[in-house]
Amino acid sequence: MDITAFIQKFEAEFEDIAPGSITPSTKIREIEGWGSMHALIVVALADTEYDVTIMGEELKKVDTIQDLFNLIVSKRTSGK
Repeated sequence: MDITAFIQKFEAEFEDIAPGSITPSTKIREIEGWGSMHALIVVALADTEYDVTIMGEELKKVDTIQDLFNLIVSKRTSGK
């Protein structure tokens, strides 16, 4: 898994995010229209695509797309 593929999957989950508009340094909470529904979609994406469970408290600590990617990778590596 690489960050580029992750970003493409992330963008595909949201109708209101233009493909190519997200970068690793994009701050998640600054994405236009970001809200609790988006957070639930991210949790579902991590579960279905990467077999990783993200808890709400973990997601609250994530600032950027790179941080989210790193969290998912670390959980996949550790088997959690």
